[in-house]
Amino acid sequence: MLDTVALNKSQLESVSFGAPTANEKTHPPLLIIAGAGTGKTNTLAHKTAHLIMSGASPEKILLMTFARRASAELASRANRIVEQTLRKENKSYKPVKIEWMGTFHSIAARLLREYAGAIGLESDFSVMDKSDSADMMDVLRHELGYSKTHRRFPKKKTCLDIYSRCVNGQSALQDVLDKHFPYCSDWADELTALFKRYTEEKLEQVCLDYDDLLLYCFHMSQVKEIANEIRERFDYIMVDEYQDTNVLQAGILFGFFPDGQGLTVVGDDAQSIYGFRSANVDNILGFPDQFTPKAKVISLEQNYRSHQKILDLANTLLSESSEGYKVALYSDKKSGPLPKLVNIEDDRKQAEYIVESVLASREAGVDLKQQAVLFRSSYHSDRLELELTRRNIPYVKHGGLKFLEAAHVKDVLCMLRWADNPKHKISAYRVLKLLPGIGPKTAEKIFDYLTLHHFDFAALDSVSIGGEAKAAVISLAKLLHEIHHNRIDWNSQLTKLAEIYKPLLEESYDDHFVRYGDIEQLTEISQQYKSRERFLTELTLDPPQSSGDLAGSPHIDDDFLILSTIHSAKGQEYKNVFLLNVADGNFPNEYACGDKRAIEEERRLLNVALTRAKNELHLMQPLKYWVPEQQSWGDKHVYGGKSRFLTDQVMKCIEVIHYPRLTPNTEESLRSTKAIADIKKMVLGQWG
Repeated sequence: MLDTVALNKSQLESVSFGAPTANEKTHPPLLIIAGAGTGKTNTLAHKTAHLIMSGASPEKILLMTFARRASAELASRANRIVEQTLRKENKSYKPVKIEWMGTFHSIAARLLREYAGAIGLESDFSVMDKSDSADMMDVLRHELGYSKTHRRFPKKKTCLDIYSRCVNGQSALQDVLDKHFPYCSDWADELTALFKRYTEEKLEQVCLDYDDLLLYCFHMSQVKEIANEIRERFDYIMVDEYQDTNVLQAGILFGFFPDGQGLTVVGDDAQSIYGFRSANVDNILGFPDQFTPKAKVISLEQNYRSHQKILDLANTLLSESSEGYKVALYSDKKSGPLPKLVNIEDDRKQAEYIVESVLASREAGVDLKQQAVLFRSSYHSDRLELELTRRNIPYVKHGGLKFLEAAHVKDVLCMLRWADNPKHKISAYRVLKLLPGIGPKTAEKIFDYLTLHHFDFAALDSVSIGGEAKAAVISLAKLLHEIHHNRIDWNSQLTKLAEIYKPLLEESYDDHFVRYGDIEQLTEISQQYKSRERFLTELTLDPPQSSGDLAGSPHIDDDFLILSTIHSAKGQEYKNVFLLNVADGNFPNEYACGDKRAIEEERRLLNVALTRAKNELHLMQPLKYWVPEQQSWGDKHVYGGKSRFLTDQVMKCIEVIHYPRLTPNTEESLRSTKAIADIKKMVLGQWG
């Protein structure tokens, strides 16, 4: 029997709902509304463990999350729970492996490769990352003549964003332009032609981009024969962070599992904050009515993170929303300071207040890394970062250059991707232009020659180019040919590419020693995967988050303050939280005004920020602050109007303070000051 001592009543109900018994195996659709800090992961892990102990076959369980590591952690915790339970009963246990777990994109890629022949795809397709997709879009917009128009045509990143919105939201191009990119509305015909050519080019190069994985899987889920076959594979399907799904992801689930049997989705509509990525809160709001009979809804309401006064603020904020389940969270921790609304003059004073408060808390025993400064936009922390640097306070800002975006890492991956798929033009051009004596025109000539010879790397021995360029091409082509045909063992393929890339790296970068460390790290990462195809796919869909650097001097105190956007802080928790620029125009963002659904997402974003705090919460309300495009102009600023979310009811949950604080003597002095001249009479006097 599963040990459920660690579960509260709602968690236990979620765990035991629909578990297989000796007589039946029915599991109606279930929606678990898991409010912030309510033990969602613990509940999912116990549910998975309960299914396994009740006789469910691990190979018939599907776990879908929004990060590969999250699914791996979930499976690991489920195994630990089962093992601990059986040990108490003096029974042996061998850990089980859940074969089907991962992100929507990785599960989609796996299914597409398996059913490629049945849907007209080639199973060895390459998966392009967003950088490759943008580069391909750029090449095509140039080929179509859109880069030389007399009016400004959208740049490659904007084109890709528009395309992604259309695909993930299954929306008409004109609707997307009118709502999200009105300044591009006049280019609808040209963008249609560009996207058509982009789709054709991907098929010609045997590539799918990030969005295609969902798009093709969605259409596959509409094929009855395939959908039935996939449905028979799984008895239990669990989906995490359902509030972040888009139209395609929800469509995939409903297409493969139309009756909802065995389906459990977990999420919190109050944390649906990724509308800019096409996430659709209606997926979770409409889930119960999607099935007949309706799905069971269980709410997790006990919060294990924050004290009640912080939860009262969050509950009141959400209660004034026009949509959502409005789950009222409660905590056994009743005592704690009221959240503070700090009135300050400007972002300079804001920085002073935060630094003083952070250091005071540190002296009181709260480490810097247990404190976080959150903000709506990355530039909001600029002034604070200057003050932290001036005072020698270490900090980490979430964001920055990602591992796969580093140029040298991208170079080597393009080599491997071109070896894997000789038709991949974007990778080919990047790799060829690394070689001495080869520019864009020569690269195009070489690729055209390869195309005429049916993409056989061996044919490049006779390509008509001169000098050292030909020797470099022949040497590289020989290695690519051997890798493509797996004449080199997979474990050695990246090592061989790194060897041929090293002199090119040394020629191009002064800090080549540091950068080569990243290449060595990439080689180490590759050993975790069974094949080249698996490595390239998984690395694209779930990349590492930072690039390497030489180690600096060791710190005796490795403590540091956390700076983060609210979107990046989702899922995190800190003892003390400072929220910058709580003013209308930021909360809600000015671009959301006039759109009721967008305003509600802004409310949810504020809620996510509030519920990161465990002990102290400081909402910073500046009288004025600077915006980035004005900072170089001198004393240019905007005034911070009171946020419309700070209603009378919300303000009852907040303590208002001023910084710098007025001393009693100052207040008394102000009250006792007598007017020595009646200015009002003088002003009125000029009119007789």
